[in-house]
Amino acid sequence: MIHPVVLCGGSGTRLWPSSRAAYPKQFIDLLGGRSLFQATLARLSGEGFAAPIVLTNADFRFIATEQVAAAGLMDARVVIEPAPRNTAPAVLTAALMLADDPDALVLVAPSDHAIADAKGFRRSVLAGVEAAQAGRIVTFGVVPTRAETAYGYLDLASAAVMGQAVPLRGFVEKPDAARAAELVASGHHLWNAGIFLFRVRDMLAAFEAHAPDMIAPCRAAVDGGRQDLGFFRLAEEPFKSVRAASVDYAVMEKATNLSAVPMASDWSDLGSWDALWQAAGPDGAGVVAQGNAHAIGCERTFLRAEEPSMQLVGIGLKNIVAVAMRDAVLVADLDQSQRVREAVVALQTARAAQATEYPRYYRPWGWYETLILGDRFQVKRIMVKPGGILSLQSHHHRAEHWVVVAGTAEVTVGAEKKLLTENQSVYIPLGEVHRMANPGKVPMFLIEVQTGSYLGEDDIVRYEDVYNRAG
Repeated sequence: MIHPVVLCGGSGTRLWPSSRAAYPKQFIDLLGGRSLFQATLARLSGEGFAAPIVLTNADFRFIATEQVAAAGLMDARVVIEPAPRNTAPAVLTAALMLADDPDALVLVAPSDHAIADAKGFRRSVLAGVEAAQAGRIVTFGVVPTRAETAYGYLDLASAAVMGQAVPLRGFVEKPDAARAAELVASGHHLWNAGIFLFRVRDMLAAFEAHAPDMIAPCRAAVDGGRQDLGFFRLAEEPFKSVRAASVDYAVMEKATNLSAVPMASDWSDLGSWDALWQAAGPDGAGVVAQGNAHAIGCERTFLRAEEPSMQLVGIGLKNIVAVAMRDAVLVADLDQSQRVREAVVALQTARAAQATEYPRYYRPWGWYETLILGDRFQVKRIMVKPGGILSLQSHHHRAEHWVVVAGTAEVTVGAEKKLLTENQSVYIPLGEVHRMANPGKVPMFLIEVQTGSYLGEDDIVRYEDVYNRAG
């Protein structure tokens, strides 16, 4: 059995505005049908695969578990990292969690990559099993189709052979254009896909040899971890004491027992709008239009509209990416789309909420979004999942009016509890203890009108919360 480990963090900057820190790209449906995270889980499940371990942070824990459940993987183990520490502590932690079986095979994969040929990917993984069982740490690379400067490269000891593990000589950092052309022409280099296969004992030995300072705090984080609802929380203090480092830098670049397996070239890390445009499959004119987007006389253009009430139209565009959301619009030269990070930094400097916050805020019970925000009032749309329960709470500075527009709401106001159905409403006075829940079998939608002197999300006193949230 192969034990999949899925790394599910991310800063959400490279595909802004669709992806943001509050809701990074792995959770978004970018290519149709399901999120990248769910597609990753699907590739790493089924015959020959054990239940996956998903490493994520506290902010994403409910999103991750909801998407895991939607993928039908109820036995997945979701592990909460108390702080971002890059990939080396994550990989080491996973290996320590499986240390009872030192010969167990572990496959580490990012959650935000696109691989269209799932069967081909599985064949590539199986091609690396024999090398991993022989004590090699196997990494996977992609046969390059162009002189790409946005990827790191794997330097092979001999020419790449599809379906075979080849000794790996080293790693090459992201090159400039001239160097990238040389690497592609050599036939001895692959794009580094950031996917690894190894036995537990071999990865632990690699850390002992090359990053021994990480082992004790990561082991303490695992040993001191605890179950919290459906998650496993690593112990906070020891994990925070681990230095941040990528697994490439901490271990892989120093190890000598490395091999690489070439994969089919349909892989993409979707690291820019240009990469997503290529993965989405442009038409004969080079156009991709997603959502309510329409291209008229355009060439080599990517149009994406995410707001259902919005229509995005491009006329006579060439080499353009345009992404329209309710609260932000991106228009850029397609060849310069990797500079989107600069836009995020500029927005952060301007303290614009759009830099990191998502227009829809996901919670364990459902989601909410602001429709109108004015002086002393705010209008929200709220969706509560079947069985979802908001915390029992009160506010110091605002009163609220709730109007049910679909489904059934169980509403508590003070000592009174009652059911509200479509078109019924209730008023919650300032300071009154209240709660809403959805006892039905379909999603419940509600319009909330807030009025008061302060409408911030931190004006909340929780008395009881089934999701163990504080504050």
